[in-house]
Amino acid sequence: MVSKTSTPNTTPETREELRPRQPKSITGEPVIEVRHLKTHFPIKDGVLQRVVGHVRAVDGVSFSLYRGMTMGLVGESGCGKTTAGRSILRLTPKTEGEVLFKGQDVYALNRSELRSLRPKMQIIFQDPYSSLSPRLPVGEIIGEAAREHRIVPPEEFDDYIDRIMQNCGLQSYHRDRYPHEFSGGQRQRICIARALALNPEFVVCDEPVSALDVSIQAQIINLLMDLQDQYELTYLFISHDLSVVEHISDTVGVMYLGDIVEFASKEDIFAYPLHPYTEALFSAIPIPDPDISRDRILLEGTVPSPANPPPGCKFHTRCPRVKDICRSQVPPVYEAAAGHRVACHLYAGCPVVEDEAAAPVLLGEHEHNVKGPGSSADAET
Repeated sequence: MVSKTSTPNTTPETREELRPRQPKSITGEPVIEVRHLKTHFPIKDGVLQRVVGHVRAVDGVSFSLYRGMTMGLVGESGCGKTTAGRSILRLTPKTEGEVLFKGQDVYALNRSELRSLRPKMQIIFQDPYSSLSPRLPVGEIIGEAAREHRIVPPEEFDDYIDRIMQNCGLQSYHRDRYPHEFSGGQRQRICIARALALNPEFVVCDEPVSALDVSIQAQIINLLMDLQDQYELTYLFISHDLSVVEHISDTVGVMYLGDIVEFASKEDIFAYPLHPYTEALFSAIPIPDPDISRDRILLEGTVPSPANPPPGCKFHTRCPRVKDICRSQVPPVYEAAAGHRVACHLYAGCPVVEDEAAAPVLLGEHEHNVKGPGSSADAET
């Protein structure tokens, strides 16, 4: 008698629409404060491997994140988004600057203190397959760190993991299966459950939907929003997909070559992009209407090397509105409107922001009296 080999009965992925995001409000003190964060990687050469330079992956980033909020971090590949997120979590060591978690300097902690802090700061990696061990069942992947950090008593452990899996859209019978038995969307749910099992307060979402089919992305975004409302999570959402960032974020920072060149509320930055790079980046967002056309801003040249950035404003080699001062002087951060900060000499008449991490974070859309760089009559080309 020949037995038929049974195939795994995983839950099929179904198409789901993005749900509207509920408006947020700022309360209390910042959960995360980043002040002048720099992360440089040495370049070594020769037989003696002497340091001949540095790759300036993150070159002076500052911002604050409040409880229950989501900050979107966008920019071209190689601009330093992922390195910034990993440096905040102390997974990649910083070169300079401060990272404060609820007022506590993350880099001043000793090994024991850092171990106690680890469960509160988690990350969801970009590739759900390569970040999961193929040799461990899903229940062990999700629960290993929770057991190690003693999140719940041993007698409650199994029920706790089942509850976390159900909150992330997984069934309890999935715990004995291995990652290769799941679809891409289900594997990303496993990654989310693994982070959530440690009861975190701050989560770095490193392009969590970029490796997924478009029909599955809405499920993961809706899940992240539901979990944020349920557990009051704070997200740093790193992504290339500007439409997703616009949907899920409360504030948005635009990175270019290791710097945040513009920061504002989601409503402000998408309605009034001020930096020339932000304008060019947002002009690439497709409009799902064949009767509406958008003027695409095409930047000339290539992105300079972070190992040898140009003097002055790093964007001046590609900027269509470049001025002479841009080639020699690094622009300070100006507050062009309430809560809307931009590092560009075109806004030299606006107040200078001395401390970006301490500057107020305002949500919603605000009145803008300044015009975008495309309307600057005195700009040189």
